[in-house]
Amino acid sequence: KTPAELRADIAVGSAQRFGIPMGYGGPHAAFFATKDEYKRSMPGRIVGGSVDRHGNKAYRLALQTREQHIRRDRATSNICTAQVLLAVMAGMYAVYHGPKAIKQIAKNVNDNTKLLANSLNKENHNIVHDQFFDTIRISPKEKSIESIKKRSESLNINFRYFENGDIGISLDETCNEADISDILSIFDSEKSTDSNFNLNKLRKSKFLTHQIFNRYHSETEMMRYIHRLETKDLALNTSMIALGS
Repeated sequence: KTPAELRADIAVGSAQRFGIPMGYGGPHAAFFATKDEYKRSMPGRIVGGSVDRHGNKAYRLALQTREQHIRRDRATSNICTAQVLLAVMAGMYAVYHGPKAIKQIAKNVNDNTKLLANSLNKENHNIVHDQFFDTIRISPKEKSIESIKKRSESLNINFRYFENGDIGISLDETCNEADISDILSIFDSEKSTDSNFNLNKLRKSKFLTHQIFNRYHSETEMMRYIHRLETKDLALNTSMIALGS
């Protein structure tokens, strides 16, 4: 479910899964959302819908926190342009795949995670939570962390190791059946299709409903769309950029 459906006031997260490869510490594009009543306390800029002088839909920076050097005492943000490329990559990932393909990708990831969780659970490796999407935390049975770590690293697999002995495992769209088998072999487990979890936090609301996310799903269409965006940019090879803000 969405943070809004869970009645969260603020949602913060990483968009790394949206077409951005692992950077082993970053950078990754992040997202930050909040209820309407808190929006004027948000760092950064908010884009709002408007109309141009011809009556066509347009978008503009509707609300913007000023830069640190202008309002030092009241500023909440110092905009970091290094994240722009990553945000564009994440956005184009959504444009190219669209809601149907992204939902299928998410289903594949969740199905693999359920297969892993059910298989480990059948061998009495305790899954410490009953709701998950792509990440599980397990309490392994009678096996030292060092032994698991040694076996996993021999297969070039990285886990998260908690101080209390629990292990965290996250899967993504690049994981396949061979990867699942490798992980299970580390825990001396075999695949099981038993269903031991009732995942009831499924999202039912629509997403990516704008026409842009439902139009360009072939490589040719996508390249033409990107080129059209490129031609709208004011660049040094087509014009000159005035100094100043």
